[in-house]
Amino acid sequence: MSFMSLFSRHSLMIALAFLQSTLIITKSQAQEILTLDSCRAMALRNNKQLGVSKLKQEIALNTRKVLRTKYLPKLSALGGYEYVSKQVSLLSDDQKTALSNIGTTMAGTTPDVSSYITSLVQKGLITMQQAQQLGGVMQQVKTDFGETTVNMLNGLGQEIVDAFHTDNRNMFAASVMVRQPIYMGGAIKAANNIADYTEKLAAQRSESTLQNTLYNIDQAYWQVVSVRQKERLANKYLEVVEKLDSDVQKMISEGVATQADGLQVKVRVNEAEMNVMQAQDGLVLSKMLLCQLCGLPLDSEIILADEDKENILVDSSSEDLSIETALDNRPELKMLQSAIDISKEATKVVRAAYLPHVALTAGYLATNPNVYNGFQRKFGGVWNVGVLVHVPLWHWMEGEYKIRASKAATGIAKLEFSEAQEKIELQVNQCKFKVKEARKKLVMATKNVEKAEENLRCATLGFHEGVMTATEVMAAQTAWIQAKSQKIEAETDVQLSKVGLRKALGILN
Repeated sequence: MSFMSLFSRHSLMIALAFLQSTLIITKSQAQEILTLDSCRAMALRNNKQLGVSKLKQEIALNTRKVLRTKYLPKLSALGGYEYVSKQVSLLSDDQKTALSNIGTTMAGTTPDVSSYITSLVQKGLITMQQAQQLGGVMQQVKTDFGETTVNMLNGLGQEIVDAFHTDNRNMFAASVMVRQPIYMGGAIKAANNIADYTEKLAAQRSESTLQNTLYNIDQAYWQVVSVRQKERLANKYLEVVEKLDSDVQKMISEGVATQADGLQVKVRVNEAEMNVMQAQDGLVLSKMLLCQLCGLPLDSEIILADEDKENILVDSSSEDLSIETALDNRPELKMLQSAIDISKEATKVVRAAYLPHVALTAGYLATNPNVYNGFQRKFGGVWNVGVLVHVPLWHWMEGEYKIRASKAATGIAKLEFSEAQEKIELQVNQCKFKVKEARKKLVMATKNVEKAEENLRCATLGFHEGVMTATEVMAAQTAWIQAKSQKIEAETDVQLSKVGLRKALGILN
């Protein structure tokens, strides 16, 4: 082979190596390396339940602002139009007729005085001659009551009827009213206190959701790290059993091993391949869960900062905080305390409904027709100021029963608070015990790994020297992979138990 051909092959190999390295770099750049803190930040930024909690806080804030306005006066305006088929009449039909014909009536009326004059004559009070003269005077008065006077009186009567005409079939009304509560039995103050506690409750629920989110993201993160470590372990185990299979096949070809030995090793190779496949599938699913919690697409290519480390970094610091830390920081207890406060204020609201209420009112009312000026077809109005007092007198003990029921609800909230304190205390103690137990298991698992590695080294050496069988080597390999797997699980348990303890203490964030 010529020198040029060797040079060409060498150049081609260099080019292929460069292209392969370029592809590896491009692929690594496309993948996103995430730390635990970055996963937490993305989860808090993209978690939908946290978004819901923030919106609930906004609702509570605006509700509190609404109730603050109950202390202030309210100004309202009212206007309307109404058409009625009949108008209001201050005179009856008979009165209208009499007034319209008052002149005619007076002209046509004959004074009934003849019998009266005759009785005066009979009593001797006047003479017959005087009676005749008086009758003549009355007849002259009747004669002098002419048509002009009759018409004048009729017109005067009609003017009186027209003056009483209301013309209210088309009615317009407008009013402006100011209402200022003075004393509402303490209901306004209690309602504002409830709004304050509700706002705090919304913030505490948001804190609880935040801690649950962090707890879930920490669990998912360390779960991915654990599965990744087990995948690497499965690949190493596959390499070991494949190396053993290769050695056994050589021994079979040389006649120092049997086909049965080869088949046993083949079975272990198949089991190792199955373990690798299961670990890979588990890693994909674990990363999908982590992506979902972080708000990333499920098929995102992510790499965790701790997943390729030889050993999972275990924090050696201990959580020696007291139970009081949990009682001061747990959002669940704060929420229950807020529920107690809200229940107490609700009792005050119930009691206020059965106490006197006093309010000040002031306003201006205008109508057309103007009822204050003879139903004139113009707008006319009047100012008014008043005090409204409402005093409940008797409700057959309804208020007392409602107050008792509300106090019973407060008692229930207090009992739930006390029970929650006991459960949290128990939970903190359990988490502390789990942390200690996980640390002990890690120490034991680390020692077991050292022994299993030494055992595997001796078994492999003995197999190569011909003093140990393939079965003994496979037993050593099984013990080695079990010890390594237990160590990975112990490291993960330490991390998760510490996360659980911090959550139990209320200091996870």
